[in-house]
Amino acid sequence: MTLAVDDVDQLRAQQYDLLAVLLGRPPGGDLLSAIAALKGGDSVLGREVAALGKAAMTTSPDAVEREYFELFVGVGRGELLPYASYYLTGFLNERPLARVREDFAVLGIERDEAMTEPEDHLAILLDVMAGLAAGRFPVEGGGERAFFLRHIAPWAERFFADLERARAARFYRAVGALGRAFLEVEAVAFAMDA
Repeated sequence: MTLAVDDVDQLRAQQYDLLAVLLGRPPGGDLLSAIAALKGGDSVLGREVAALGKAAMTTSPDAVEREYFELFVGVGRGELLPYASYYLTGFLNERPLARVREDFAVLGIERDEAMTEPEDHLAILLDVMAGLAAGRFPVEGGGERAFFLRHIAPWAERFFADLERARAARFYRAVGALGRAFLEVEAVAFAMDA
């Protein structure tokens, strides 16, 4: 069941979706072209969207695929590990993953057996936030805020800041800046809802 959502929440969901896709896999030519067409605006987020569009104009699918590999896969390990467990404990598959699984069960989200990543991967968490913002996952009042505060706020801004500074980042430097700015805005908005 999808709930009626206002325009702001729909735009928030789109932002979460974009970041989830970019962290989940390297963008192909069609997505890079769509991102290159983004215009942005005068706001903090608008400027970061415009910067991402410019970054998409100056790269190629092959270059972004190599960059993605260096950043997130690597030979043995990528430069960054986009997992809540790693950022919060220094190890993979720790208590933050168990908490994500608990909350997924409450939301009725089941693990896709074809999925190779643990559920605390930031792309997966952002995808769930998109679903919450868009009303694809009906939750009690405050459920979206609670999910954000429990699974995103404690570490994701730090991850995006690390992505901005990553040695291998070129296109993804703009992804990091947009992600960090977006989560800062979200944190302020959720704090106002408290």
